[in-house]
Amino acid sequence: MKCLIIAAGKGSRLKQQGDSKPLIPILGLPLIERVIRTAMEAGADDFLVVTGYQEELIRSFLVSLTNRPGCSITPIFNEDWKKENGLSVLKAKEYLQEPFLLLMADHLFDPSIARELMALALSDGEIALGVDGDTSNSSVDMEDVTRVKTKDGKILNIGKGLTDFNAFDTGIFLCTPAIFNALERSAKQDGDTTLSGAVKTLAADGKARAFEISGRFWIDVDDPAAFSRAENSILADLKDKPNDGPVSRYLNRPLSVRISRRLVYHQITPNQISLFSFLCSVLAAGLFALHGYFALLLGGLMAQFASILDGCDGEVARLKYQSSAYGGWFDAVLDRYADAFLLFGLTWHAYADKMDSFILLVGFMAIIGSFMLSYTADKHDSLMRDLISHGKGLRMGRDIRVFLIFLGAVFNQAYLILVVIAVVMNIATIRRLMICRNHG
Repeated sequence: MKCLIIAAGKGSRLKQQGDSKPLIPILGLPLIERVIRTAMEAGADDFLVVTGYQEELIRSFLVSLTNRPGCSITPIFNEDWKKENGLSVLKAKEYLQEPFLLLMADHLFDPSIARELMALALSDGEIALGVDGDTSNSSVDMEDVTRVKTKDGKILNIGKGLTDFNAFDTGIFLCTPAIFNALERSAKQDGDTTLSGAVKTLAADGKARAFEISGRFWIDVDDPAAFSRAENSILADLKDKPNDGPVSRYLNRPLSVRISRRLVYHQITPNQISLFSFLCSVLAAGLFALHGYFALLLGGLMAQFASILDGCDGEVARLKYQSSAYGGWFDAVLDRYADAFLLFGLTWHAYADKMDSFILLVGFMAIIGSFMLSYTADKHDSLMRDLISHGKGLRMGRDIRVFLIFLGAVFNQAYLILVVIAVVMNIATIRRLMICRNHG
């Protein structure tokens, strides 16, 4: 589906962040690119972007985006960009003869909103607008937001100055070409060339549908306060990962998100982060292999740091839309190598301390148990997804394993922690086998 994005305004209230609002970076990506990437995730594949202020600069950036695979963008210049936003929409009239997604370059949102909007079957002459029925939404600027009055899934009225309203305009539309006729009628009859004016015209004909977004994320990034709220909301979403174990959820993830927040502004790829995390684990294993408590302690701290950093590759990939099947697989392979190095280093330390050959067997069982627990993770997690996502099931994963290694190093109990890991990991693997057998 085609997607029209309005990016013509000056955005003077965000001037301290940058002179060209669509190009202001938020967590490593310009606003306009974040909107485009979100729309692509929702299913849009052909973009028209109406530019105005700083047209040459924005056009140059859009051309650079177009050179990337799967991203087709046509810039359209609106010489009347200082006027109302409806004129920017009208500039795309000749390009759009079928239903299309209409977005604002400074509105961020959950891709599921656009995805569900695009799945609606509109009648001839209809449009649909995503509306937020939570009028207590604290992220909304009440002085600037466009208010909407709805009833039974229809828009009755819309405007910034409404006193009788029950929803907010999210700036996410599914339109038929009827929007262009409505804009022309609104301009001719009422002298109103705003997009809201066109919606009013269609609402009077019963042709403006309201699509409730049901509390999902959206925000108009219009001033520094909204910019900060948008950053915090996007980062908070990174912490909501169903497969995170307790150590990841309550210790690693809050710290890794803080690191990722800084990394996204540098030219560092997720795979480079994965590799660096692995090298930190190798260094930790090398420290374990040395004699003495101080080396053991440093190794434990380095291992836990590597575990925290291991969350950053996925976070940076999500923040910068660089996720790939290869990246996830590459990270998983390095994690298995890292586990082997850490447990072997810990085994070496314990054996050098006591010279008991039984320690070698315990270390071997710890490595095997860890590998088998990782190997069974996909099938187990797919069966237990609902329980894990609601916090009702304890996921025994790598975060717990590395944290146990860290504790063993801190308390100078290398052998004891190897025994614990060997027992716990193998019992957890057997438990998973039983669960998967009982569930087919």
